Amino acid sequence: MSANIEEMQEVPKISQALVINIGTLIGKDREAMLQAGKTANEVGIPVVLDPVGVGATSYRRETIRQLLAEVKFALIRGNAGELAAIAGEAWQAKGVDAGQGEVDLKAVAEKVAQRYGCTVLISGAVDIVSDGTQTATVHNGTSLFPKVTASGCLLSAVCAAFLAVSEGNYFSATLEACVAYTIAGECAAQGLTTQVGQFQIRLLDELAALSPETIGQRGRINE
Repeated sequence: MSANIEEMQEVPKISQALVINIGTLIGKDREAMLQAGKTANEVGIPVVLDPVGVGATSYRRETIRQLLAEVKFALIRGNAGELAAIAGEAWQAKGVDAGQGEVDLKAVAEKVAQRYGCTVLISGAVDIVSDGTQTATVHNGTSLFPKVTASGCLLSAVCAAFLAVSEGNYFSATLEACVAYTIAGECAAQGLTTQVGQFQIRLLDELAALSPETIGQRGRINE
């Protein structure tokens, strides 16, 4: 909603969850994010971290280091490259894209979750959700997701909405959010091959139309 540092002591107080996304770091954004996160912690709402491109530059790495040191997060959601960077694992990242590597991503998710006492969601062809003690994988989705810039950022926002009404069960809420989002992607992609523009619009429509019955019928989870 806002990146204005002058509002960061007020906006979290009228919110049910907070997403901190470092996608476009400029000016006083870091200070604003820190203030927003601390205020959210004070009022007791869940905070989601989306560490966009954390492995790309030293400034992003330092920003995430400081955020993780000073703010308590309910969920960290990122792609494989971003979570590998946070875990300190070798990975060939490509800017904000996932890149490639041979690290055990389940182990990465569990390591980061245990280190920061939060739930972790690693997005990819198979999504991984872990709180450090329990881990699950989600096998829904579509190959069109990686072709849409900020599809992961939208997932972070969807997760925040689920966490806001989860009564503290962040692992289950994240898992449910991921399943719902990826099923909406599957539905939106039906009949499409490379029409990324149409997919973006249809994804929003499918998210709005999604029902518990559809999720129950189509969800593919391994726990």
